[in-house]
Amino acid sequence: MSSPKVIVYGGKGALGAKCVSYFKQKSWWVGSIDLGTNDAADLNVLVSATDSLPEQEKVVIDSISQSLGSSKLDAVICVAGGWAGGNAQSDLAKSSDLMWRQSVWSSIISASIAAKFLKNGGLLTLTGANAALQETPGMIGYGMAKAAVHHLTKSLAAKDSGLPDNSTCVAILPITLDTPMNRKWMPTADFTTWTPLEFIAELFWKWSNNQERPVSGSLMQMVTKNSNTELVAV
Repeated sequence: MSSPKVIVYGGKGALGAKCVSYFKQKSWWVGSIDLGTNDAADLNVLVSATDSLPEQEKVVIDSISQSLGSSKLDAVICVAGGWAGGNAQSDLAKSSDLMWRQSVWSSIISASIAAKFLKNGGLLTLTGANAALQETPGMIGYGMAKAAVHHLTKSLAAKDSGLPDNSTCVAILPITLDTPMNRKWMPTADFTTWTPLEFIAELFWKWSNNQERPVSGSLMQMVTKNSNTELVAV
């Protein structure tokens, strides 16, 4: 019996790398998609930041198709993204373009991967943001991109979305992730309110095994207090 298979979009970033290593520890075959290589992954698909969305999609789909052959994926996990601040007076177009590329493009390509390679009953997770449930005047581009991911999640969960039968599409909505970069830039913050990366990696693994999996279309807020994280459906 072959190993279960997962694709991690953003597998070189802090959360993505944690997901790659966690699934590898569980003896899964893991593919990583990112701008750089994750040596722990079984497959690395490198996208170019200068390519258009259709060009990036083609590179990714062709590479996965060649690698998988007739096999199917058990899960597609998209944790690519980034953050940029700014209101309407401060590089709105520039920050919005960056956020769209980082959060929305990666989510769109992940949806395409799921539509083509996910097995029936498989899992697709996208990464939204708790902040994007409200207005985000100090980070408009970020808020718009994450709100688009929320909409995509609900659309993919709806009838005739093109995803395989009985598959589940869920978005996580973190507040602040406990990453090395966040600790570097916010050294005086209360880290007990930040969501640990290990918690999310384990959660994805459980959901991929159909354990405690939310209903498709769910937007799951991650609320961490005193280093304990609760999931709250929007």
